[in-house]
Amino acid sequence: MNQLEALKQHSTVVADTGDFLQLAQFQPQDATTNPSLILKSVQKPDYAPLLAQTVARFGGRPSDEIVDRLLVRFGCEILAIVPGRVSTEVDARLSFDTAATIERAERLMALYQAEGVPSDRVLIKIAATWEGIEAAAQLERRGIRTNLTLLFAFCQALACAQARVQLISPFVGRIYDWHKKQAGSQWDEAARAGAHDPGVQSVRRIFEYYKRFGIGTEIMGASFRNCGQIVALAGCDLLTISPELLAQLAQPVASTDALPRALDADAARELDLQPLQHDQASFRLALNEDAMASEKLAEGIRAFCADSVRLEQLIAARQGR
Repeated sequence: MNQLEALKQHSTVVADTGDFLQLAQFQPQDATTNPSLILKSVQKPDYAPLLAQTVARFGGRPSDEIVDRLLVRFGCEILAIVPGRVSTEVDARLSFDTAATIERAERLMALYQAEGVPSDRVLIKIAATWEGIEAAAQLERRGIRTNLTLLFAFCQALACAQARVQLISPFVGRIYDWHKKQAGSQWDEAARAGAHDPGVQSVRRIFEYYKRFGIGTEIMGASFRNCGQIVALAGCDLLTISPELLAQLAQPVASTDALPRALDADAARELDLQPLQHDQASFRLALNEDAMASEKLAEGIRAFCADSVRLEQLIAARQGR
């Protein structure tokens, strides 16, 4: 048994990619996408026809609608391969507009339903801003399941729990990146690896709190930089992993030792923790006090906004505008 198969004994494995032609070999349960991954895929020869077909079919429609239709086209292709769910992201430019986020999420879901995809196979990804979390709370009440992304701070996880969202995606690798950059030459890779990795520690804290208080929101570790981070979170509800790291995990290993469960829900239920909650003011203050989370959230939104613009530019170029 390789590490990937061993990992599947403890956590649901999710593929983090728009490159759906790679999916079958890893047999993930679910898949996640974002504008950056779709942009990367449509610039490859294998996927360029999907962009051309979408533009040809819906040319003349507003560019944001064509982007959504392209995202759904990729989502449908992915769902033909994975047995579970696909996550499709709302335009990050709406991250601070609750009403617009709800409207766009409902449009994405309507496009999936028009393709015959049941609502329980789609998660709508939304940035975990206060406005995004409020939008998710309303969408959940309307039967649309959400995945709150760009999650770096414990206050974001608390607010998502209060909103009863379906799933959160705490970002391991980007937290690691920030701390490594801050430490500079003082960074000790060996000392901050595995369970001591700051990104891993962030997810563990959320996992232990959620399990201690019986919070039903699923936790999906995301944004990994190496296999050690993934192994250190074995036992997390779900782990979304790039094809490159999935390939590394799938390599044959000489050792016959079992991959141990790193996160244990039963043990977490015995922890002495105090329940916490946030209103809007305390959420914003807590996020502001967390320099890493504030910086990485803003950076992530900017990057996804830029890639949404690039997708629209590709579509405009196809239409000869």
